[in-house]
Amino acid sequence: MRVPVLAANWKMFKTNREALAYVREISTLARTVSGVEVVVAPPLTSLATAVEAARNTVIGIAAQNLHFEKQGAFTGEVSAAMVKEAGAGYAIIGHSERRRLFGETDQSVNRKLQAAIAANLGPIVCVGETLDEREANQTLAVLDRQVKDGLDGLTAEQVADLVIAYEPVWAIGTGKVATAAQAEEAHAHIRGRLRQWFGGDAADRCHIVYGGSVKPDNIAELIREPDVDGALVGGASLDVKGFSEIVLRSQGKA
Repeated sequence: MRVPVLAANWKMFKTNREALAYVREISTLARTVSGVEVVVAPPLTSLATAVEAARNTVIGIAAQNLHFEKQGAFTGEVSAAMVKEAGAGYAIIGHSERRRLFGETDQSVNRKLQAAIAANLGPIVCVGETLDEREANQTLAVLDRQVKDGLDGLTAEQVADLVIAYEPVWAIGTGKVATAAQAEEAHAHIRGRLRQWFGGDAADRCHIVYGGSVKPDNIAELIREPDVDGALVGGASLDVKGFSEIVLRSQGKA
């Protein structure tokens, strides 16, 4: 059975001091829960602080982004090897804000994914449609393109170890949330494509989590769906008590 993954994406929030206090508090909570995997993604400036605070706990730490090159003249960027050396175990790749605001494409997502795997980081790869694409009934076609192009060149074993985050762009930071049925339809479609392109074992082992205005009051309904393996939580994860409640309401699915 797939153990639910709950990832807190802080985006451009929290100082080192705030990160330290948060990770210490969530680490204490994590000792009392079972059947879930908890990951925190702080801003880059707080990455090492979060890693140190999470040492000897079950909390995983993720970078929010990385560059696909190993090194070079890329001012402001950070490589997968640098992220790994800082102590992170995961990296978020292709978040819709990276695609929309910074011009990331399926091809650049694929290159970053390959770089993360080469550095032994666990990728959390984001896919999802815009409101215009959903209203034009293009959701499944968009997911097909993003999954096929984003995962191009990966082996079945590499796909099995991925976390894919389905995050409908129209539900991120808007207060809107896909219904449990909408989320399950997208997740089941993605898993079906993984089964078709990479085999049954990879499809069954790969985690597909939901992202998009996840809150304590909707996580239980979402997590009950058979193909929803957790959540990538944005705004609601900034409050440690709110994120703790999401974790508590997600435990035990496996």
